[in-house]
Amino acid sequence: MWSAGMDSFIIAALAVCSLTAPAYGEKGTSKARSCSDIKVFYKGKGFLVEDVPQFEISGEHLRICPQGYTCCTSNVEDKLASQSRTEVENVIKDAGRSLQISLTGQYKIFDGHFLDLLNRSELNLQETFTSTWGSLYNKNSDVFSELYTELKKYYRGANINLEETLNDFWIRLLEKLFFQANGQYVIGEDYLECVSKQIDTLRPFGDTPRQMKMKVTRTLVAARSFVQGLVTAGEAVRRVSQVPMSQECMRAIMKMTYCPHCRGMPSARPCLNYCTNVMKGCLANQADLDTEWRHLADTMIQVADRLDDPAGVESVILSLPSYISEAMNTMMENIASINNKVRTHTGTRIQVSDVRIILGDNRPYWTSLPNLICSDRVATGLGSEDKCWNGNNRARYLPELMNDGLASQINNPEVEIDITKPDMTIRQQIMQLKIMTHRLKNALNGQDVEFQDTSDDASGSGSGCADDMCSRGTRLVLPITDRPVAIPYPPENERVKGSAMQNLPSISIYLLTLLILLLRR
Repeated sequence: MWSAGMDSFIIAALAVCSLTAPAYGEKGTSKARSCSDIKVFYKGKGFLVEDVPQFEISGEHLRICPQGYTCCTSNVEDKLASQSRTEVENVIKDAGRSLQISLTGQYKIFDGHFLDLLNRSELNLQETFTSTWGSLYNKNSDVFSELYTELKKYYRGANINLEETLNDFWIRLLEKLFFQANGQYVIGEDYLECVSKQIDTLRPFGDTPRQMKMKVTRTLVAARSFVQGLVTAGEAVRRVSQVPMSQECMRAIMKMTYCPHCRGMPSARPCLNYCTNVMKGCLANQADLDTEWRHLADTMIQVADRLDDPAGVESVILSLPSYISEAMNTMMENIASINNKVRTHTGTRIQVSDVRIILGDNRPYWTSLPNLICSDRVATGLGSEDKCWNGNNRARYLPELMNDGLASQINNPEVEIDITKPDMTIRQQIMQLKIMTHRLKNALNGQDVEFQDTSDDASGSGSGCADDMCSRGTRLVLPITDRPVAIPYPPENERVKGSAMQNLPSISIYLLTLLILLLRR
């Protein structure tokens, strides 16, 4: 016989159990939820549905998602975590590839235009000088063709002193013309050398060499720096876009992206500030490029303005035959006086406007990446702030929004990141942007700048020293190529805490630091 006390005890126990029983599913139904929906979702990602249980199971095994009842086993959670990282990395690569293609396209347009100007100028000189100077030109055509060859090499980045190249041209031209004008005499090499040494005193070509040197130097320095700036910018985008996400970032992205599915809330979308904090943490190192990237963009736009000047590239390059012909006329008109002294002594504006737009629109590129990634992921609409996924449930996201950059992520509530270990690949690119900006500013002042010799890569087939500094001095390799170079991800077991690449800094980093200190002096 049951006693009344025993009945009361059983009823009380049942009541307590009913209050503590777990709620299942997105709507909190008391019946164990089927996992058929997540099976379909999981299969759509390319995984085997056998990994997913038939019904929800207890979630104590979960290491990333909240540990409530779930349809995700440990294996499912791991695979979805890896999938979420791959998807975000692909978004970053696609965005970078799009910008890189734009920069490469602008490089090809300007490069083709500038080389075409040099070729047209040379062809014009050949045609006009053949008719104007006749045998005097034909016998000495190599002097002129070599000048254009040297100008093209310089533009391509060859280690050539432009001022010396122009001076050598005038000296050789003086020797050739002096020999031809004095054909009635026997003139030896020693005598011609004596003549050439007096070029500054004789000034046989008048003021033309000085004017031409000033204009050609400013034009070619600006043009060469401009294309090298485009190459540097594109290479920085490519390299930085290839930097893999850290394990901590993968966990944060998984929690934001696919944990709602594991919790039975497939329709829940992340809160805006929650997604932004996650991506600011994941892209903290990339955001540190912002300052130098903006400086480079601004300086590139200034150089573009210089090239766009009516008296800029096209005018100077196509005027070379006129300058040279004028100088030759000056000498021939004054040959008698020169002989006495010797005896006494012994197109472009279409081409750069798009660059301004691309660089101007992408000045905030690195700090805008979090918003780009979150733009089509977050909850929107009326009341979305109170019904969005905050990392644990459908509710308002309360933590404050983080600022940009690595140092600002010290208190990021979503991504655990070691701010004392910056990514070395990105630090190298920051240094290259800084150096390139310095060179561009020098170019704006008409000062010649030294680049790594890329003349062998003129066809776009070379890759140069892709991952480190070249052995010659401290010049950076800026390969002229539009083909992306695959950078393999490091093995999983070589990655450690934080989003930084864990390679020890190479000797090139210290060389770069030394170079910057020298440049600032």
